[in-house]
Amino acid sequence: MKKFLFLFVFATHIVFGNVPFWSKTGHRTIGEIAEKNLNRKARKALSKLLDGENLASVSTFADEIKADRKYREFSAWHYVNFPADKKYTDGTPSEYGDLIIGIEKCIAIVKDKDSAKEDKAFYLKMLIHLIGDLHQPMHVGRLEDKGGNDIQVQWFGSGSNLHRVWDSNMINDHGMSYTELAASLPKWTKNQKKAIQSGTMLDWVEESQDIANKVYESVEVGEQLGYRYAYVWWDTVEIQLQKGGLRLAKVLNELF
Repeated sequence: MKKFLFLFVFATHIVFGNVPFWSKTGHRTIGEIAEKNLNRKARKALSKLLDGENLASVSTFADEIKADRKYREFSAWHYVNFPADKKYTDGTPSEYGDLIIGIEKCIAIVKDKDSAKEDKAFYLKMLIHLIGDLHQPMHVGRLEDKGGNDIQVQWFGSGSNLHRVWDSNMINDHGMSYTELAASLPKWTKNQKKAIQSGTMLDWVEESQDIANKVYESVEVGEQLGYRYAYVWWDTVEIQLQKGGLRLAKVLNELF
């Protein structure tokens, strides 16, 4: 049994590659923030489509299905890589899809009145997750290092990489549940929220790319990271979580 489990995990790693994600806490925090910023009509429609589940509970769905080979086609939707000095529109989209293509496809299917409820629910769950991924800066990293996955560092003395530090190390070591984290974030005014929700999806991806460029400059390969790194960058983590939640709410309010 142990041998079979090892082979399954090893095969899954080969199929989907080393593509981490915001930790469960991170995605659920974004879902919790979005939930609190939905309008009444969107809240009612979402509850019906998701059979009563809330945004936080379905926010990790797109990662949970990675272990199933039949969902392999969606693996490239979790990230988008393009050169640091270019914009997304300067290049040719990947034939396998990317984060922006995935978000646009999800929105189109959820909007389509002819889409079956089952399809709408599936792509809605994907959309909720992908908007979260868009706000994790290393999901808008560089192709040559797989969004920081190949930049090896030490996190409190244990092996990690730059992508994982941002996906999970900092958030998990902060030690809060997603409800605690969402409640602890800075309170923004109505006008501040409106300003954050402005712009297009491409504006948001370029904003994440700008942060990613700074993150790349923040470490050396093999560097020992810990308290100081978390202290310097935690505010950015909080802001990205909050932006992700507010912008997810905007997308969903407009959809419904």
